[in-house]
Amino acid sequence: MKLQVITSNQGKLREFQAALPQVEIIHNDADCDEIQADTLEEVVLSCIEQLRSKGLNNFILDDSGLFVDGLQGFPGVYSSYVLRTIGNAGLLQLMDGRTERQARFKSCIGALIDSEVIIAHGECQGKIAFAESGTEGFGFDPIFIPDGYEVSFAELSLAEKNKISHRGNALRAFSAQFNSR
Repeated sequence: MKLQVITSNQGKLREFQAALPQVEIIHNDADCDEIQADTLEEVVLSCIEQLRSKGLNNFILDDSGLFVDGLQGFPGVYSSYVLRTIGNAGLLQLMDGRTERQARFKSCIGALIDSEVIIAHGECQGKIAFAESGTEGFGFDPIFIPDGYEVSFAELSLAEKNKISHRGNALRAFSAQFNSR
């Protein structure tokens, strides 16, 4: 089976390739307008419908977000925008002086395979660091410390991160649904 991964993020592409070794992954940077929505799943379903209307099939995509308790769940579904505009430094500045640092990464993976929609979710609990650390990963990885660890996602190898990450958990849930079809 060949699946197109719809993303412009090379980090996500590497995570998909590592997590789904039984599937031939083909990169596709197809255009999908991310709607402003309340949930990651709404964004994913909208993108699936947009791409289906363009005649695409046999693809997978992901929308993920960082939800920070001390910021009432912000940036959440706006994570991509926040990362582009204020980055990790800006988010750390918003956290300055806050003691509530619990956070979670959430991921919603959606796929259209042989015209069937598959949706899977994953989550990883953790906290926001006080400073950036590490050079691996991408996005908010340098400021997110997963529960049970003393280091950020950006200090873990890709294989180690995929064992515990939100996207890794969502990909395992997706794989179980995909394999049971």
